[in-house]
Amino acid sequence: MATVQDVYERHFPSGISPSSWEVWSWFFMRISGLLLVFLVLGHLAIMHVFGGGVERVNFDFVAARWHGIFWRSYDWLLLALALLHGSSGTRTVIHDYVHRDGWRVLAKATLYVATFVFLSVGTLVIVTFDPATLAH
Repeated sequence: MATVQDVYERHFPSGISPSSWEVWSWFFMRISGLLLVFLVLGHLAIMHVFGGGVERVNFDFVAARWHGIFWRSYDWLLLALALLHGSSGTRTVIHDYVHRDGWRVLAKATLYVATFVFLSVGTLVIVTFDPATLAH
């Protein structure tokens, strides 16, 4: 059975010795990208195409949708994968284009803090949403 390193080396020229972190980051981008395609297409179909389209989306629709664990999990997975996939890509861009060490550290630290904050707030909203406390 091929190791992660063997698969990685098939896609990159010899002589490149990536760190273990870079190998797993490379795999994560491919896997999360593929999962995101299906999650996003499902989200777009459900929210914008089937069942009356976007006109039916309101507070009551979200409250009914998030009544069960499936849609909360679906939306959280979409949120988490999109944030982590985007952050990983942004980290690569920072690594490629920010050449001064101090600026690179600052940019990456800002990216990591922003990703953590957005993921935390998104998770908090998805987990704690209770339509009864927000009844209109």
